[in-house]
Amino acid sequence: MSTIISKIIILLFCIISFLHSAEQNKKIAYIVSDLEIPFWQIMAKGIKAKASKLGYDIEIYSSNNLKKIELENLVKAISSKVDGLILSPINSSTAVTLLELAKNANIPVVISDIGTNSGEYVSFISSDNKKGAYELGKILTKKMTELSWNKEGTVGIISIPQKRTNGKDRTLGFIKALNESDIKSAGLYQQVNFSYKETYDYSLKLIEEKPKLRAIWLQGSDKYKATLEAIKDSKKEGQILLICFDVEPEFLDLIKKGTLVGSAMQQPYLMGQKAVSSLDDFFNNKKVEKEQKLPILTISKDNLQENLPTIKLNVLGIE
Repeated sequence: MSTIISKIIILLFCIISFLHSAEQNKKIAYIVSDLEIPFWQIMAKGIKAKASKLGYDIEIYSSNNLKKIELENLVKAISSKVDGLILSPINSSTAVTLLELAKNANIPVVISDIGTNSGEYVSFISSDNKKGAYELGKILTKKMTELSWNKEGTVGIISIPQKRTNGKDRTLGFIKALNESDIKSAGLYQQVNFSYKETYDYSLKLIEEKPKLRAIWLQGSDKYKATLEAIKDSKKEGQILLICFDVEPEFLDLIKKGTLVGSAMQQPYLMGQKAVSSLDDFFNNKKVEKEQKLPILTISKDNLQENLPTIKLNVLGIE
């Protein structure tokens, strides 16, 4: 009799272990605007690392910055019966439709950056774009003042789409810093396809049409070489400064050399991890903050060295 009981106990233990394992092996989908952009690559890396640590399967869908593909990706994710969704939408407008479809499918969503104009979600992980852009603007205005370019020099802006909540916040924060130093904007061009040529053409246009131009601010990072090339081709090296939002690995060296005045560095690896942790807390009936705003590191030659450990892990995803 005791042998039978023992076998039953062992069988029950196996069933419980199997059910526990199945419960932990939930599936999460990450729908991201464009994995060609390093920022999103690093965020995806943070998501994968945290998902693996917590025992989740992860599916990643890149929308290639195309609304049609973004919608198709959501349909694929729903069809594959994911338990949760992390969303980095193309813009805050497309997010509304995606959230509505996810709601109809009863799939909880965490938004990781960009934001949404409306809709229901578990949590919104973002960076403090307005404050980060403001502090970055102060780095630039300080440098322009040191060079005595603050009285007449202007600053051109090549922005991410202003339909995005983060794009609006970046512009507002940066312009505030310029206004406080009485430095005028030379105008703003919005990126559409985020190509090298587009960035080069906008940079050249600012240089050719704005004779008092002394700096260009890129609201992104990966096409910085296009602006440097436009400055070089215009024979304006040493006369026009470049400052960026976000970061590429080579920025650490470029800031040291002074090729870049500075950069406002979001922490995409950390953001990705926070997104997974938020879904995990939701699944386990723990309290999840509706809005989670992470600080942006505003880096110049003056503070680069002291921030290197944080930059390497949370910004560049170097484990």
